Amino acid sequence: MKKPARTSSRKKYRSVALTIAGSDPGGGAGIQADLKTFAALGVYGYSVITAVIAQNSSTVNRVAPVEAAMVAAQIETLVAERLPDAIKTGALGTAKIVEAVADAIIRLDLPAPVVDPVLISSAGARLLDPAGERALLKRLLLLARIVTPNLAEAQALSGVDGESPAAIRAMARALGKAGARAVLIKGGHASGPESVDLLVEAGRCLRLAAPRVATKNTHGTGCKLASALAAGLAKGLSLDEAARQAKSYVSAALAAADRLAIGAGRGPLHHFHAWW
Repeated sequence: MKKPARTSSRKKYRSVALTIAGSDPGGGAGIQADLKTFAALGVYGYSVITAVIAQNSSTVNRVAPVEAAMVAAQIETLVAERLPDAIKTGALGTAKIVEAVADAIIRLDLPAPVVDPVLISSAGARLLDPAGERALLKRLLLLARIVTPNLAEAQALSGVDGESPAAIRAMARALGKAGARAVLIKGGHASGPESVDLLVEAGRCLRLAAPRVATKNTHGTGCKLASALAAGLAKGLSLDEAARQAKSYVSAALAAADRLAIGAGRGPLHHFHAWW
């Protein structure tokens, strides 16, 4: 497919962010949560579906990956009309889909993505097969503007155990050696009175801390942080500014989650906490 002529002027048009991820019919994570996050932060959302997932706030019952060719076709058709200002990837399902996404980014000269390496859902369902993990490390990691694993994902991808500050820095260094340009390790799964995310780029570290919120309604927290980061980049913020905005947005959405209280299990964060 030829590279399309397309609009991309941030001055003339509203910023656009593209999410490439699986669906969550409950709206707490995945494509639906990404689009809500984009909207809450003033960015228009495009979406490419990689998997149809039967889930609610308590369980994942079934995962059906989309054909890799269909994933590529969705991307190609969207960017033929409008180049997104930022891209975020989430659950990709299979190695073939990872390869298709990486190929599209290169072939269509797309922005370096925010890669949220979703491996396993909070309910324990695998959302990327083992071959997909290898493809993510070999292909997508090298293309990313930033990779945003949670603690368990960082441990799995880096081979480093532990949750101490030294261990987390070692995970980030290992992912950097594997080719990641920047790494943000999300600290929501660690213990302690604060939730601390660590952004590492070119040897420097930015610590992003917020008081830990006592709520069971944490479904999709990692999706929202990555999509909020992509929204900031779409608006032209620096990586540090986008990370600070994302941390602030997610912390406030967590603090307001009990006001929403949807679902019998781990409910969603309150995406639109600022106005309803």
